[in-house]
Amino acid sequence: MIRRWFKSLGPGLITAALVFGPGSLTITSKLGAVYGYNLLWVILVAALLMLTFTGMGARIGLASDQSLITLFRKKWGNAAALMAGISIFFVTAAFQAGNTVGAGLALSESLGQTNSLWIVVISLMAISLMFFKSFYKILEKVMMIMVGIMLISFLFTLIIAPPVWSEVLAGLNPSIPKGSFILVIALVASSFSIAGAFYQSYLVQEKGWAKSESTDALRESYTGIVILGLISSMIMISAATILYPKGVTVTSAGDIGMALEPVYGKFSFMVFMIGLFGASFSSLLGNASIGGTLLSDALSLGRNLNGTPVKILITLIIIIGASIALVFGRLPLELIVFAQGITIFAVPFIGLGLFLIGNDTNIMGSLKNNKFTNIIGVIGLLVLFTLALSNAYSLFNA
Repeated sequence: MIRRWFKSLGPGLITAALVFGPGSLTITSKLGAVYGYNLLWVILVAALLMLTFTGMGARIGLASDQSLITLFRKKWGNAAALMAGISIFFVTAAFQAGNTVGAGLALSESLGQTNSLWIVVISLMAISLMFFKSFYKILEKVMMIMVGIMLISFLFTLIIAPPVWSEVLAGLNPSIPKGSFILVIALVASSFSIAGAFYQSYLVQEKGWAKSESTDALRESYTGIVILGLISSMIMISAATILYPKGVTVTSAGDIGMALEPVYGKFSFMVFMIGLFGASFSSLLGNASIGGTLLSDALSLGRNLNGTPVKILITLIIIIGASIALVFGRLPLELIVFAQGITIFAVPFIGLGLFLIGNDTNIMGSLKNNKFTNIIGVIGLLVLFTLALSNAYSLFNA
C-alpha cells in the first residue's frame, strides 16, 4: 500500500520540485533572517493558493483528453494558446540561469573546482537525461530523489539547530512587520506558481491517470504541494534560528550553509549544500520541461515529453540558462526585469484562463470547481493581479 502510494506521487512531487528553486530558498531564508518566525503564516497562505490552482490543473488533465493549451485554443483562439505557451517559455528561460548558478554553487562550495565547470557538467547531465527512452519516468524518478534529498537535508538542518517551538507556533499568527511587505509579495510570487499549476494538467495526463481515479490523482497532487510547504517552512525556521539572532544578511541561497559551518562544523555545511543542489537541479530540470512542453504544444508540434520537438525546446532552455550563467555568473537584473514584464501581462491572464476552464461544465463535468475552490481561486486571482500591478509600478517607476 505504502509502496503503491509512493510510486504514484510523481506529478505532485514534480510540481513541488520545480516550484521550489534557489530563488524560493533565498527569499524564504531572507524572511527568516530578517523577521524571525513572524512570517511563517505566509507560507501557509501561499501553499493554500498553490493547492487550489494545482488541483484545478490536475482536474482539467483528468477531465479532458486534450491538453490545456489546446483547450485555450478552442475556447479563445490560437492567439491565446500562443500567448500562454510563448510567455511561459520566456519566463522559464529567463529564470533558468538562477537555477543553474545555484546548482553550480552547491557543488563548487562542497567539492571544489570552479562554478563554471560545474555549470557545464550539470547542464550536460540534465540534457543527457532526455536521451533515455521514457523521459517522463526518468524525470519522475529524478524529482523524487531531489525532493527526498531536500527533505532529509533541511530536516537535518532543523535537527542540528533546533528552534524554540513556542515561537514557531506564534509565527503562524498573521502579522506583517514593518518593512516586510515587498518580501512577503516576493515569497508568495515564488511559491504560488501558475506555470507549475498549469503544467500539472500535462503531468497528470503523462502519468496516465483516468477520470475514475480522480481521488487518488488529486491526493497525490496535493501531497507534493504539502511537501513544498514543509520544505519552505523548514528553511524559514532554520534561518530564523541560525541567522536572525546573529543579524546575518541573506544575499544568496547558500548563506544558511555558510553560517552553519563555523558553529556546527563541515558536516552540517555539506548537508545544507546537498539540499541546495537538490532544490537547484530539480528546479532547473522541471523549469525547462515546463517551458519546452508548453511552447511545443502552443506551436502545434506536440506535447509528449518523449517527442523530439519537446526535447529540443527543453534542451534550448537548459543551454540558455547555462550560457547566461557562464557569461554573467548570476541572473542579470535585465533578465529579471524582462521576466517580470512578461509576468505582468501574461501570467494573471493564464491564471484566469485556468480558473474559467475549471468552471466550464462542458469540459469539466463532475470535476468542475466547487464553491470553496472558487472562493480561494478568486483570492488567488486577486493576488496574481496585485502582484502584476506592483511589478508594473516598480518597473515603470524605477
